[in-house]
Amino acid sequence: MNSYRKAYIAGGCFWGMEDLFRKRQGIIDTEVGYQGGENDNPTYRNHPGHAEGIEITYDAEVTSFRELLDYFFRMHDPTTVDRQGNDRGSSYRSAIFYQNNEEKTIAEEMIKIVDASGKWSEKVVTNLEPWSTFWIAEDYHQDYLVKNPNGYTCHFERFSESFIQE
Repeated sequence: MNSYRKAYIAGGCFWGMEDLFRKRQGIIDTEVGYQGGENDNPTYRNHPGHAEGIEITYDAEVTSFRELLDYFFRMHDPTTVDRQGNDRGSSYRSAIFYQNNEEKTIAEEMIKIVDASGKWSEKVVTNLEPWSTFWIAEDYHQDYLVKNPNGYTCHFERFSESFIQE
């Protein structure tokens, strides 16, 4: 339990991100919610400036923040501003909410690696935002694609190979 950490990211509709991350090795838990916006206690109907994001609890002895970001950059399009698939607006921005300088540095390094890979035809536009309160979304959003297996998602693994070169 001492090796459990939390990571906070956003990359479009939170349903698909949660569904893909929950299946990754080392992931202990996921919650969907709102982060980085203007109001306290945001809801789906009232979350100005907040991104739809996920809180990932992971075992740092099994996976790392760098590996989480590697997958993050493979399962959504980090080159579109405020957009994923059909979803448009700042709620659907690509963002990493870093909790300390180490996470910020790792995020900056990963963006450079992803850009240098040439796998995406455009440059990464993912925002690096300091951690702010993560507000857990309404119950009906949690585990949405488990409850609704044919529900909407714009997330899928776009690249099977890691950006990280060992």
